[in-house]
Amino acid sequence: MMHTNNLKALLPAVTEAVEVAGRTLLARFSSSARPDDLAALLTAIEANDGAVSGTLRDSLLRIRPGSGWVDDEEGGGRLPDGEWWIVDAVEGNVNHIHGSVAWAVSATLVVDGLAVLTVVKLPVTGMVYAAVLGQGATVNGMPLQVSKKTQLQAAIVGTGQARPGEGRAVYAAIGASVSAMLESALLVRMAVPATLELIEVASGRMDGFWQYSQVRSGLAAGALLVSEAGGVVTDTQGQPWSFASVDMLAAAPGVHAAAVACLGAAADFSDAGQA
Repeated sequence: MMHTNNLKALLPAVTEAVEVAGRTLLARFSSSARPDDLAALLTAIEANDGAVSGTLRDSLLRIRPGSGWVDDEEGGGRLPDGEWWIVDAVEGNVNHIHGSVAWAVSATLVVDGLAVLTVVKLPVTGMVYAAVLGQGATVNGMPLQVSKKTQLQAAIVGTGQARPGEGRAVYAAIGASVSAMLESALLVRMAVPATLELIEVASGRMDGFWQYSQVRSGLAAGALLVSEAGGVVTDTQGQPWSFASVDMLAAAPGVHAAAVACLGAAADFSDAGQA
């Protein structure tokens, strides 16, 4: 694997590539946008992707010659060994086309299955979140730090869908987990995209986020940001998280164990309900 100093040297070029895409999308953004139906929604999503994906891909592959590009934006599971770019060219595309500011551009370099560098640009606010494995996480160059809370009952937590149409079993798990967290945490919210919620955890504004089912492009950037900001990233059973995991939990260290226990009890309830 590359030395972390060499990784850090890539940040300016990766940041520029992501910011170029962000400027294009910002020019296409309108706070008054409201698609009328599913057909219009899908057309707008595809148009946004088409406006930036090709240029972003070319730029990132030039930065790391010989690296690969993950074509399936909604794919999950292990990646082959080597260097791969996991990118969401319009993270929160559905928010962009509805006039919401909750969208971003993210690019994460993965080496032999491990995320080692990420940049996330929020064009509307101008925020740039970045992390390099072993080098910490930053926002506009300033260090990020997760929450210091130690009580789940004082925690703000959240979850969300990985993608539409995930199936009844996933929906049952989400429902049971939200019910359990409503009884255990201070506040529970549900939003997409996952990366922006994970940024909230990395920044200490939220204390935990979990998600059932996996979409690599929605978790890769945020998982690295949280871990480099001092958080704990596992599956919902508390085991080490990887792209092969079936779910994910990212939390401040002081509430992680309680969140695992809460989600474990919710899973038992969900399994019993489907038996």
